Amino acid sequence: MTTTINQTTSPRIPNPETQPLPPVLTPNEENLVRRNRKYAKCFDDGDLSHLPAKKYAIVTCMDCRIDPAAAFGITLGDAHVIRNAGGSARDALRSIVISQQLLGTTEVFVIKHTHCGMQGITNEAINQTVLKNLGEAALMELGGLDWLPFQDLEQGVRDDVAFLRGSRAVARGVNVSGWVYDVETGKVKAVKK
Repeated sequence: MTTTINQTTSPRIPNPETQPLPPVLTPNEENLVRRNRKYAKCFDDGDLSHLPAKKYAIVTCMDCRIDPAAAFGITLGDAHVIRNAGGSARDALRSIVISQQLLGTTEVFVIKHTHCGMQGITNEAINQTVLKNLGEAALMELGGLDWLPFQDLEQGVRDDVAFLRGSRAVARGVNVSGWVYDVETGKVKAVKK
């Protein structure tokens, strides 16, 4: 049985073009709203599946110099992009399991990048910064969190790939590969075992 919506009795969706902005927005919030209005005006991909068409996930850093869609050739609907500080596979494990077990991905690309803020730093240095800026209560709330820094870029990629390949929470037969993105050239290169 097909359900139809009665246009005369269904709630109206406000037209984003005519809706005023909330009274007080930060400049970044205002930019978000204005750019979204422009984006939504031309948006015609509302029928995409929630399942990634190309069945892969990328784990990469949250660094603002990386545009995963442009840099890695991802079209909307193709893949999951999981971002966190340092592009850590350990930090991304929860999302990787959901991506594979509920949404059907069968491949993972771990992509770290040059000049990453998580390279060369230590847990102790990050904890001291939190203590200085936010106080002891904040540090205690974080409960000895491992910030997952790494010292060597390519070894960090290898370690994350090995972690995923060795994890019982990652399905057998899933292809896991490691890459480095150069923020100065925009190029990626594969990291060998």
